Amino acid sequence: MIETINVQSWMTQEEACRALGVRKQTLYAYVSRGRIEVRWDPEHVSRKLYSASDVAALMKKRDLGRAHKNIAASTMAWGEPIINTRISTIERGRLYYRGTDALELAARATLEDAAQYLWDCEHSPLFPTLRDALPATPDTTPLARAYVSISLAATNPGSNLTTDPRRLHDEAASLVGRLASSFVALNGDGPLHLRIARAWRCEAQADLLRRALVWLADQELTTSAFAARVTASTGASLGACMLAGLAALSGPLHGGAPARVQALLGEVREHGVATAVEHWRATHGPLPGFGHELYPQGDPRAADLLAAFDAPDDVRELTAYVHRTSSLAPTIDIALTALARYCGLPDDSVFSMFAIGRSVGWMAHAIEQIADGTLLRPRAHYVGLLK
Repeated sequence: MIETINVQSWMTQEEACRALGVRKQTLYAYVSRGRIEVRWDPEHVSRKLYSASDVAALMKKRDLGRAHKNIAASTMAWGEPIINTRISTIERGRLYYRGTDALELAARATLEDAAQYLWDCEHSPLFPTLRDALPATPDTTPLARAYVSISLAATNPGSNLTTDPRRLHDEAASLVGRLASSFVALNGDGPLHLRIARAWRCEAQADLLRRALVWLADQELTTSAFAARVTASTGASLGACMLAGLAALSGPLHGGAPARVQALLGEVREHGVATAVEHWRATHGPLPGFGHELYPQGDPRAADLLAAFDAPDDVRELTAYVHRTSSLAPTIDIALTALARYCGLPDDSVFSMFAIGRSVGWMAHAIEQIADGTLLRPRAHYVGLLK
């Protein structure tokens, strides 16, 4: 079993060696290979401290064992990387878009700029306003309109698959614009975040929307990005890849997670933070919006967004209580929910932002997979009976 350690802290040499069950020489080898981050102890100038999150990751890998079946199974649940990519990565708790820290881009870039990075194209693409599928009525949700609109694009006989990068970038930009137009009643010109802010009547907070969309653009091989890549590997159109990504995003454990955050915050407002949190833990299990496998020291996307505006009181009380009782930091689901409340956005705006931003990443992964030209077809480990 993996020993329980505080992954948000630092460990002494003795603690790290004891947790890993290794000698000092082995610990030094891990450090030299970049497997464990080390820093000087600010309270003891002659002592070094070792990253507890890196130690925990090594312990997890060790306890999985090296058996082939265990390794294969672990890759599908936050385990070993299985696809080569130049699009994005998460290293030591930081998110990078093609080698550039996403924190740097979030401070200044538009979603169009992020697409230029992720798609590796010469110029920032333009996302057109396209509304030709399903009119906005009380009986249709933004997600339903998006499904219909993207389905039309995916099955358009004139939209043949191409491997020419310029044509792929143009088609991808058209699809992002189509998706955004399905979720938000866009009008006018300009960067997408400004058109969204005008539609949602929060022009004063447009820069916050810009920052959020850039953070949402990609996050390595998420389930929705994987769905888009698998679809692309079959030779399907970019529209089909967009549709696959959107379908995967719609699940409650992915893009639907903010809805659970909203439910938790509703209980906080009704019963108080301590009662609501403990009741949720007892009846539903882990709290939504807190703790992330890939960000053991805290989600940098959430930290950056929450530092950019004054979150509502219930959000601040919730994050403080959870950190005090479990040391868990908020994820971007908390930050997006707080942002929507701060800007007075529609109830379904969080999912809309998530889908619009992440569609840029889906297109990046689909385009990269098309260029790779291989079929993604993993094998299953059969555990049933044979008759």
